[in-house]
Amino acid sequence: MSVAAVLLAAGLSRRFGTDDKLAMQLDGVPLGLHAARTLAGLPLDHRIVVTGPSPLDWPGFTPVTNDRPEQGMGHSLALGVRPARALGVSAVLVALADMPFVSSCHFALLLSCYRDPDSIACSSDGKRRMPPALFGSRWFDALADLSGDTGARALLGKAQPVIAGADELADVDDRADFHAAAGRLKGNF
Repeated sequence: MSVAAVLLAAGLSRRFGTDDKLAMQLDGVPLGLHAARTLAGLPLDHRIVVTGPSPLDWPGFTPVTNDRPEQGMGHSLALGVRPARALGVSAVLVALADMPFVSSCHFALLLSCYRDPDSIACSSDGKRRMPPALFGSRWFDALADLSGDTGARALLGKAQPVIAGADELADVDDRADFHAAAGRLKGNF
């Protein structure tokens, strides 16, 4: 099995305000690089990051520029899956750059769900199905045709859910989320 990570980092972050959310320092590291560093430590064949205009450098990732982030997460996902499909990988592991707490162990559990090209596995908090998610190659065409802001939500209904640890799936959408994440890293829950 060969796998490409597709890290989505091109959102408009409207709820965060005017600052570049992913460049904000969280425990001395830009928010967006927390997920990137975790993915860099996994035995993946390729790493792709879909990004808009950003001051961040994404070491170890092949950047794909999303010039139209207003078209939503589906458009970003399609942009990331197309080069992965061209590389001939068996699966893509899709992650969001604003989810800094997903562990390498959880990513490894998602990877272990790959059985064949029909495989789909997604993260769950026990109630909802969400990214990060793993998609076998059978789903690449559907993912490459996505648009809008719903992303791959319809496909996640077919996915094998993988329960994540407490708070692992927290994402940073607004400043309150950012402050909560900073407090978590400092042990101030």
